[in-house]
Amino acid sequence: MAMQMKIYVPPHPLVKHWLGVARDKNTPSTLFKSAMVELGRWLTYEAIRDWLPTIDTQVETPVGVADATFINPQGAIATIPILRAGLTLAEGAQTILPLASTYHLGLVRDENTLKPSCYLNKLPEKFAPDTRILILDPMLATGGSMMYALEEVVKRGGNIDLTRIICVVGAPPALKELGTAYPTLTIYSAMIDEEVNDSGFIVPGLGDAGDRAFNN
Repeated sequence: MAMQMKIYVPPHPLVKHWLGVARDKNTPSTLFKSAMVELGRWLTYEAIRDWLPTIDTQVETPVGVADATFINPQGAIATIPILRAGLTLAEGAQTILPLASTYHLGLVRDENTLKPSCYLNKLPEKFAPDTRILILDPMLATGGSMMYALEEVVKRGGNIDLTRIICVVGAPPALKELGTAYPTLTIYSAMIDEEVNDSGFIVPGLGDAGDRAFNN
């Protein structure tokens, strides 16, 4: 059976609430940024369900002994926010995964060709074996930026089977390209919209997440 990329749109009411706040064009920049941070928090919460390595042990309570399950401290976790809009999602993700390593990847998209170019790459030379990797980018529109990010992850020994993407809004062009290139990939998104316009923006989307979050 052929592998197929998995896309999850969590039905969590807080995800729906903060997505509505982010979509509204009248939301001020400070509140928009807060909405993106919250979406990063709750989408990360959903994405790591049954995903993190754990260890089973026992602990002593004040009155006895109880079985306990802990996240394995030896399990490497990496978050990769795609700058600059991904920084807002990473801020929320960090509240859930405070010990994860964070590696910044700065990409800018040409307004005419819609192709990404890299201005900052802080990925490690080599990911530790079995590192679980979260890539955070609010918008999956044409897929160019995420394809670039995944290629860089693979170059450095990252395992696509242990890689998950967190976005706020995805669209068919990006999902089709990613699914064709990486059929074992898993994506968590607050919503999937149906259209990308000629300027490369998702419709209805939420506009330019970077500009709105950083008020410029």
